Amino acid sequence: MKYSSVIMGHISLDYNTDHLDNTVEVIGGAVTFSSASAYALGHRVAAVTKVAPEDKDRLSGLVIPEEDIFCLPADSSTVMKNKYFTADKERRECFNVSVGTPFNVNDIGDFDADIFHFAGLLYGDFNNDMIRKAAEKYDVAVDVQTLLRHRRDDGTMYFEDWADKKEMLPYIRYLKTDAAEAEIMTGLSDRKKAAEALFSWGAKEILITHNTEVLAFDGNDFYTCPIRSRNLSGRTGRGDTTFAAYYCERLNNSIKDSLLYATATVSVKMETPGPYKGTRKDIEDYINLFYKDCK
Repeated sequence: MKYSSVIMGHISLDYNTDHLDNTVEVIGGAVTFSSASAYALGHRVAAVTKVAPEDKDRLSGLVIPEEDIFCLPADSSTVMKNKYFTADKERRECFNVSVGTPFNVNDIGDFDADIFHFAGLLYGDFNNDMIRKAAEKYDVAVDVQTLLRHRRDDGTMYFEDWADKKEMLPYIRYLKTDAAEAEIMTGLSDRKKAAEALFSWGAKEILITHNTEVLAFDGNDFYTCPIRSRNLSGRTGRGDTTFAAYYCERLNNSIKDSLLYATATVSVKMETPGPYKGTRKDIEDYINLFYKDCK
């Protein structure tokens, strides 16, 4: 089976509490949101995940076909609590209740695919040897959340820079950060300057998300596209949705067109909680309504 991308990561059970103290229980995780957006745009993707036997019902949270889901043995699953402090959901506090069994180099397998996406939630989900191994066969895509977000013994989380970034970034074809993560890695609040720094350290194509826009940089030119969601009820999963939509579109399209489709996808996704369940036509209709000036 030929895949555009293999997306590896934990399916998490998330307890999300908004700024009004309303709590909902949902299935989340980067692999959930990423596989959904790529699939919606017509790309065939494989999801490689780990959940404990008692949590196998989480697999139903993935929207891709069952035959494209590869669940590996695990002793534990990931559980997260997210508290949002503002209506725009830009400020949040995360608490890790349970850590999923980490992946290892043997879990990479041997897929017929163009891209291998490390879609983790915490530092330790993957190790450097896995990135090196994947880079031997695939274009590697990495969301740096899994390299910057650490867990304390009490479950609280904190961010710190990736100590091995300059050694490992040359193995990465597509690198995704949000604005805060880019600043942690580079010390630069200017997103364009941060993208230039990340490129200079070896990553080939940089994607930086922000609440106003998404920025892409390939070492030569900068591209931006605005986010135009009409509400933010589905804010969780913004970066994951954007990233997979973008790099899968890049297999056949320009950076400008890929960025447009990715940003439109995440804009409409953020209007509804959960992974995106629409179609490519839905995205194209959304572009015709709200992105005529970006075509």
